[in-house]
Amino acid sequence: MDTELKGLMKYKEELIKNAIKLSRPGHGILAADESTGTIGSRFKGINVENTEENRRAYRELLFTTPGIQNYISGVILFEETLYQKTKEGTTFVDLLNKLDIVIGIKVDKGVADLGTCKETATQGLDDLGKRCAKYYADGARFAKWRAVLRIDCKNGQPSELAISENAHGLARYAIICQENGLVPIIEPEILVDGTHTIDQCADASERVFAGVVKACQNYGVIWEGSLLKPNMVTPGTECTTKVSASEIAWKTVRTLQRTLPSSCQGVMFLSGGQSEEEASDNLNAMNKLDTKKPWNLSFSYGRALQYSCLRAWLGKPENVVSAQNTLLQMAKNNSEATLGKFVGGKGSHESLHVKDYVY
Repeated sequence: MDTELKGLMKYKEELIKNAIKLSRPGHGILAADESTGTIGSRFKGINVENTEENRRAYRELLFTTPGIQNYISGVILFEETLYQKTKEGTTFVDLLNKLDIVIGIKVDKGVADLGTCKETATQGLDDLGKRCAKYYADGARFAKWRAVLRIDCKNGQPSELAISENAHGLARYAIICQENGLVPIIEPEILVDGTHTIDQCADASERVFAGVVKACQNYGVIWEGSLLKPNMVTPGTECTTKVSASEIAWKTVRTLQRTLPSSCQGVMFLSGGQSEEEASDNLNAMNKLDTKKPWNLSFSYGRALQYSCLRAWLGKPENVVSAQNTLLQMAKNNSEATLGKFVGGKGSHESLHVKDYVY
């Protein structure tokens, strides 16, 4: 038995158990893996200095929200956060484990230009095996790797080169994670930037998702121990034709039906710059659809969970409870959306889109 197969056999049962735990109905993932630069941009919007202490205090606010474990099954951390502690000295790893929240880690190292008109491929494979082994030893049980693709119909994008390169990267990342005990969140994100229609997004998403699935099959990725984190199928932000949540839901689920193996445990959608309300509405509409859905449809949101929370906090200790109550409401909204029971009017309608968004 070769080394890779031995690694997969060693962790197979644990991978499947954790993937099921992360994607169970009524729960989703809090993406708190913003890089130092990205969290700095968020802090700038509320006039908070980007220091390690402020980053630590903010993440403590998130993780110590009373009752958060009722709606959040996992948290994705940036490497710095994995090794931080609460003000009282409890490690975030111990804190989250006590809440029975699965710990995840961002493992990609950003993107590099492919040379095809702003298209990119994700970096970080070279030392990934060693890093995954270390993160597992330090308490992580799942990982995230983001591939970024764009739609530009005039230039034929996403190009076959971009699809192939990003599919290979995601598949190689996924198998390395599984060899080291981490459930891979496979994230092919098609940016919402542009004038494309919802049908053009559906076509691009089918091509991208199919390419990713084929690459994962080639590498022997265990789908039962994996999660997909895709974009929803929506029009571009500059498209003049507006669509309903029901149309987004149907075309998103149809795209998954055509491409994703039923053995994948869960689909944890990214919010992709949607407003808090839109992200909940669209997820809710998917879960209300009367059609074949062999996977749990849930969320792995960053901005769509944290936007109002940040603005309630403003970096002030006296605002912590208010900010936590806001976060809990956003988490509850999306928990209800995973069950098709969300009732609107509880989140912000402000667009959270950032052009060419990076973490």
